[in-house]
Formats: sequence, structure tokens, C-alpha cells
Amino acid sequence: MANDFFSAMNISASGLAAERTRVNLATSNLANAESTRGPDGKVYKRQDPVLEAASFSNEMSGALGSGGELGVKVSRIVEDQSEGRRVYSPGHPDADGDGFITLPNVNPVHEVVNLMTAQRGYDANATAVETLKTMAGRALDIAK
Repeated sequence: MANDFFSAMNISASGLAAERTRVNLATSNLANAESTRGPDGKVYKRQDPVLEAASFSNEMSGALGSGGELGVKVSRIVEDQSEGRRVYSPGHPDADGDGFITLPNVNPVHEVVNLMTAQRGYDANATAVETLKTMAGRALDIAK
């Protein structure tokens, strides 16, 4: 029983961390949506996390004979390699010889949808943690 409780907590905690990364990347993408130049001098490329299932093991699962529980982790962060949009702005300092600037390949609507889905995932995991805490508290009350 205790192992199930810790497994559920670890799974939810991994989900919270993954969703936090998704939120951070989406907000970074939105913040740079109009940047014509990054620190490296190139146009910003939108970033996405790659999530994968992860097996976690802990002392409790080893002691109880279980192989570990599953969760999620961010395996890497990738840059979207699609082309940015070109906008005619001849007075801009980063304009090319034809008067065009290249803006990042960030679609604000797409990023807002990413933020909304990440927020829902975060909320679901936070609710699971709260439910587990409530269940643990009630179990302790019963044991008294």
C-alpha cells in the first residue's frame, strides 16, 4: 500500500516537472515571437520538449520486490527547423537588401494552445497530489 502511494506521488511529480518545462518553453517562444536576432545573432527558433516514459525506482519499490514505476521525463529540447516568416520592413536594422526581415517561426496561437494544454496537465497532476495527500491523511486518522 505504501509503495502504491509513493509510486503515485512519483508519477504525479514527474508530470508536474514535465508540464512546467512545457510552460517555460511556450512562454519563451511567445516572448521571442517578434525577435529578429538572438544572442547568437541568428533568428530565434521555437523550442519544443520531447517527452518520454521513464522508469523510476526507489528504495521502497526495491524493498517490496517491485521493479519501479513509470512516469514521464523531458528527454531533450528540440528547435523547430521550419523557416521563419519574412516581413517587409525596409527601415528595420536587420532588413536584408530587399527590405525584408525574418521573424521567428513562432505561431502565437499555437503557443497559447500549448500553454493551455500544459496548464491543464499541470492542474491534473497537482489535483492527483492533493488527492493522495488527503488519502494519506485519512489513512493515518483511521490508524489512530
